[in-house]
Amino acid sequence: MRSQTGKKPFPCKVHSNFSWLMSNLNVHMSSRTGEKPYTCEICSKSFTLNQQLITHMRSHTGEKPFSCEVCLKPFSTNGNLKIHMRSHTGEKPFSCDVCLKTFTLNQQLITHKRSHTGEKPFSCEVCLKCFSTNGNLKVHMRSHTGEKPFSCEVCLKSFTLNQQLITHMKSHTGEKSFSCEVCLKSFPVNGSLIKHMRVHADKKPFSCDPCKKCFPQNGQLVSHTRIPEDPRMLEDNANCMMSTYKKSFNLNSNIY
Repeated sequence: MRSQTGKKPFPCKVHSNFSWLMSNLNVHMSSRTGEKPYTCEICSKSFTLNQQLITHMRSHTGEKPFSCEVCLKPFSTNGNLKIHMRSHTGEKPFSCDVCLKTFTLNQQLITHKRSHTGEKPFSCEVCLKCFSTNGNLKVHMRSHTGEKPFSCEVCLKSFTLNQQLITHMKSHTGEKSFSCEVCLKSFPVNGSLIKHMRVHADKKPFSCDPCKKCFPQNGQLVSHTRIPEDPRMLEDNANCMMSTYKKSFNLNSNIY
């Protein structure tokens, strides 16, 4: 009858302005007192609501009762299914008030806003370098631990980042997905294409100090100043090569 009349005869002892049905009052009071009466028998984690425990148990059982009607992908909670559906609908309800960029998740928006504020709340305990996301910190920590969790199934070479593995796999498959629009030459990575484009743009950002000759790629500058095994090669740019030799000699002398 109370549900029909809308009356809530049980007042909250903490908030005098609120009244609740008995079942809702118990839940409300637990949220105020911090009481968590529902405990997982497997990992002993506790919860305020029984429904929270039921949802949590799926992490142990692997049960995923909510399925996407479009791609049939299953999820453990209805909330996760609703978020997934945005990948099909294109819905991005969270908008940045600075640049108006939109996002699927609120957490994505929170992370994005740090690009405007410069906030970097995650710091490395080893070198104190700061990062805007915990994920970037975890990747950085591999530079200290030497962890390389991504391995090539062909040659077993390991990498710090999954993207590095994806790039490496092209050396086995021969895939060259980045093509020059001018000469149609193809490259396995975008970085190689960018270097190549300097040939067409006539950009030569790498210069030799002794002769001022410029090169589009650093590797060409290194070859230009490298002392060759054949002495006859010294005729054209001997000064450049000797300058490099002297720098190397002085550097080694200072070390000792």
